[in-house]
Amino acid sequence: MAAPGRPAALLLLLRLGLAAAFPNGRVTESCGDMVPRHGHPPSPDPKHSVAVARTTFSPGDQIEVAVSGPEFKGFLLEARDAEDPGGAPVGSFTLIDKEVSQLLACGGKEGSAVSHTSAHKKTAVRALWDAPRSAPNHVQFLATVVEKYKSYWVRIPSPVISQPKAPPLSTPAATPAPSPASPAASVLSEPFSAAGCGSSKFCVRSPAACDPAAERACLFLSFTPDGRSVTVELSGPSQGYLSFALSHDRWMGDDDAYLCIHDNQAVSIRPAHLTGRSHPVLDSWDTLEGVAWRLQDDGMQCSFRRDIALPGVKSRFDLNTSYYIFLATGAAEDGKIYRHSQQPLITYEKHDVTGDPQDVGASQAQPLLRAHGALMLVGWMTTVSVGVIVARFFKPVLSRPLFGEAAWFQVHRALMLLTSVLTCIAFVLPFLYRRGWSSHAGYHPYLGCVVLVLAVLQLLLAVLRPALNDPRRQLFNWTHWGLGTVARIVAVAAMFLGTDLPALALPGPWKTYTMLGFVAWHVGTEVLLEVHSYRLSRKVEILDDTRIQIMQPFTMAEAEEGHGFKKAVLAVYVCGNVTFLVIFLSAVSRL
Repeated sequence: MAAPGRPAALLLLLRLGLAAAFPNGRVTESCGDMVPRHGHPPSPDPKHSVAVARTTFSPGDQIEVAVSGPEFKGFLLEARDAEDPGGAPVGSFTLIDKEVSQLLACGGKEGSAVSHTSAHKKTAVRALWDAPRSAPNHVQFLATVVEKYKSYWVRIPSPVISQPKAPPLSTPAATPAPSPASPAASVLSEPFSAAGCGSSKFCVRSPAACDPAAERACLFLSFTPDGRSVTVELSGPSQGYLSFALSHDRWMGDDDAYLCIHDNQAVSIRPAHLTGRSHPVLDSWDTLEGVAWRLQDDGMQCSFRRDIALPGVKSRFDLNTSYYIFLATGAAEDGKIYRHSQQPLITYEKHDVTGDPQDVGASQAQPLLRAHGALMLVGWMTTVSVGVIVARFFKPVLSRPLFGEAAWFQVHRALMLLTSVLTCIAFVLPFLYRRGWSSHAGYHPYLGCVVLVLAVLQLLLAVLRPALNDPRRQLFNWTHWGLGTVARIVAVAAMFLGTDLPALALPGPWKTYTMLGFVAWHVGTEVLLEVHSYRLSRKVEILDDTRIQIMQPFTMAEAEEGHGFKKAVLAVYVCGNVTFLVIFLSAVSRL
């Protein structure tokens, strides 16, 4: 949430773990202690082994090293000084099979470690270790092997290899694999309550004014200052995980995050920090006190206490400063979390949770994105549709002059000009919000660019429209119709994709059905008017924009009846379009 151009939308928390959260094997954060950041202790009694091709070496030699055993997903292999196994990696590696293994830079040295390239199961991996000129007398290889998210073994040793004539190995101090110890957690006896929100504690609630004690669907976060510490309560409708983050801006990156993860009929509460758009890094429990949790039918609740200021902890923010607050929920399995499927809730502005108590709301869609969607819906669901139908079917009905031109033409021109203006304004808004191009919106932005180009071309083409009797007028008419038709088709496709984007966060599948209803409504109206026009064309031929030729005589009553029918269809059509528009705009405004 710190660097421009990186959306929150997608993305408060991603899947965690060495093999599960880092399936590409980029696990340099574990280079030092070789411990996966899974939030679970390593398993005892390794099932796997680390073998070496020979037990003696000289500087410049290549030694084959193999990690093997039952099927595993991920691994990390390093060489260490056998007399100082906690020290920096020694030497470098050369890959044997680049499909299953890759080189890492541990300790700032390229190729000093080997890891997996994917989470595909494997039973053995091999690599060549290149002995450096300054190699120590004795070298030992250490491997961390991940079988699954909660099942892994750390620093599995190989036999020691030694240089010729090296003095006997002095036994190094034991270096057991560090095991994250969780604080004692209690079970909450009662659900949280919204009592005191805005008076004695700072609250973020969605829906607004909901109460977690009475409403299971209430997503609730509260901060209650108590001297030098703050008690945090988090509640929501999730069977996977709940999370919140404090951010200096609305973008992912350099954020202080906290997770409550459903794991085996209990809840694991973990602090974490986010760096850029990478996976969250789980931190030590040391900063949390008074940890408690509660599971309920359709959700969970968790609470903890932490100091307002933690000067010695780099990744924890001081709570007496203003931040944007993010709230997210998602799926979890076996203690492992997955990317949330919906846009996280974000407060509208920064807040100091230790200042004056407030009761604030949050939105899944930011104002600029809501404005973008609203303007595009107005333009391409209403104004352009009405403008096209008026020009296509209402020339005889609205043929009277209006400000020097036929009324149908003035209506058509005004609506099309309005559509182009709305499109240009709406096109700019996502760029202002994203501060650049979004690579996570699928085909929607590309289709939007096509729509903008076609809308501008239509304006330029209209300015260059040939005179009525110009021989190029027929070419203009077909080109104008063709570009307009393509623009409408692409715009409808863009609206279908746009309403499904997490950044807009329109609820439920109804949005797709409503869009299908709008398309059917428009096509049905055009078919009805085409049938009516076909019947009329047997009696009247439209010569050009201002002249018609009577083919068969018909009474004034028939003419008035035809005009009245078209006017009624137009009125009903406009009302229907406005209804569809209001449905979407009301949903957007509630986000």
